[in-house]
Amino acid sequence: MTTNALKKAAAASCDSFPSPDFDALFSARARAIESSAIREILKVTERPEVISFAGGLPAPETFPVEETRAALDRVLTTAGREALQYSTTEGYAPLREWIAARVSTPESPVSPDEVLMVSGSQQGLDLLAKVLINPGDTVLVETPTYLGALQAFSLFSPKYVSIAADADGLLPEAMDASLRGAKFLYCLPNFQNPTGRLLPEDRRRRLAEKARELDLLILEDDPYGELSYAGDTPPSIRSLAPERTVYMGSFSKVLAPGIRLGYVIAPEALRAKLVQAKQATDLHTATLSQMAAYEVVKDGFLDSHIPTIRELYGKQCQAMLDALERHMPEGVTWNRPKGGMFLWVELPKGMDASAILAKAVAQNVAFVPGEPFYAANPVKETLRLAFVTVPPPRIEEGVKRLADVIRASR
Repeated sequence: MTTNALKKAAAASCDSFPSPDFDALFSARARAIESSAIREILKVTERPEVISFAGGLPAPETFPVEETRAALDRVLTTAGREALQYSTTEGYAPLREWIAARVSTPESPVSPDEVLMVSGSQQGLDLLAKVLINPGDTVLVETPTYLGALQAFSLFSPKYVSIAADADGLLPEAMDASLRGAKFLYCLPNFQNPTGRLLPEDRRRRLAEKARELDLLILEDDPYGELSYAGDTPPSIRSLAPERTVYMGSFSKVLAPGIRLGYVIAPEALRAKLVQAKQATDLHTATLSQMAAYEVVKDGFLDSHIPTIRELYGKQCQAMLDALERHMPEGVTWNRPKGGMFLWVELPKGMDASAILAKAVAQNVAFVPGEPFYAANPVKETLRLAFVTVPPPRIEEGVKRLADVIRASR
């Protein structure tokens, strides 16, 4: 029987037997899963004619391609069998030691034993949700907050409480005794996604005090802290309250997201439980990626590489700020980030960013509406603009198109 005949016979056989009713098979958790609003928008922005301010993607020109190629060659030449073998769940020891030394401060040292390597910081969020959240547990988040965290946490059916915030970030004084018993507070103090805001040092110190006062665990997510345009940030919350803080970091924004490397620094009792959850998830993060990343960073590469990223992103941000000043109609406001990859725009009262998105895409420009970033009571007049993958001339044209759409929608 020919190959085509075999295919036809197999298809006919399949047609005679109905597929299972997957809707009935799905768990309640699976039925609750929704697609990421950002990922759905990115499908539209794959068209080359679209100027996209939607994706939170680092600029590809910052990826250390040659350094990574050389590192992979060294690893495979000198330790190829080890790099291609199963490894420990905790992660590659030299890389964990390097991370511990980099994150440590004199007041708050980090032991390599506190570091768990994960397959991107998104996996860190997933593991933390698995080991911490029971259905109905109270989880505190910023207003607004990172959409990916809401996706990871929502699978486990928490009850969200949004903590009030202003242009500088969350307000510790908004946290009172009624929040005692909450499972944790999730926050991004450095150049937050989606707003780009930076939490001031005095609020970090008050937040550390609140955590002790309310017996509260803090999940400090810090993928953007190295992207300060001026090169400095306030002390981490972990350095102020190490016994109360889980710290998450990532190589996605300083090396490349494709290597899928992040890390979680947690007190020992929690880290041990995260290790068990990771064993059930993927056994361990890719050995080859960890060893190659260590080869790239071990001799100080990031000390010269990160300043080039900061300079590029700072120029891109300024180009967008200048374009917004030139083109946006009266009543539209925005912040001025000091680092990171995003800025936050507020439209005049009564406008709907989601409705404007459809009109903007028709003009070949895209952004992310602010609504998906709110755990509750979304503000429809908000939107996020990402600027680091768009060259200044296209930033200018994209902002002009978006401004014209907003002006026509009033």
